[in-house]
Amino acid sequence: MSRNPEVLWAQRSDKVYLTVALPDAKDISVKCEPQGKFSFSARGVQGESFELSLELYGAIVPEGCKTKVGLRNILCSIQKEQKGWWKRLLKSEEKPAPYIKVDWNKWCDEDEEESSSDLASENDDAAYVGQDDESSDDEGMLYLPDLEKARGN
Repeated sequence: MSRNPEVLWAQRSDKVYLTVALPDAKDISVKCEPQGKFSFSARGVQGESFELSLELYGAIVPEGCKTKVGLRNILCSIQKEQKGWWKRLLKSEEKPAPYIKVDWNKWCDEDEEESSSDLASENDDAAYVGQDDESSDDEGMLYLPDLEKARGN
């Protein structure tokens, strides 16, 4: 039986970014179809099967879909057929599955798009490869610098 990997998403007026969180994935297959169907499959570290199929909100350009494989995740840049902001990721108006989440690190509001850097640059995966390499006892906790000083650490 296959499992669904965690997927983070963000968008720009011309692209949708999907980050599939699957460390050390093997046999990766990504397929984009013009009507907005996105399919992903891979094998995990222990050989388990991961599959994902999404009906995206709008039509896409399959030739404009790029995939970069990092150590901890797979970044997919999907070109929209028509430039514009989608109301949501999926065509369905139902609440998305719990494994699909917004990627707040890449998120950009419509009015902020002009000032932000393009995520499709050549160094796109630099922020992903080894993103989680530092491990600590506080893994998953967010500490702000001014709070650290207030606590006396």
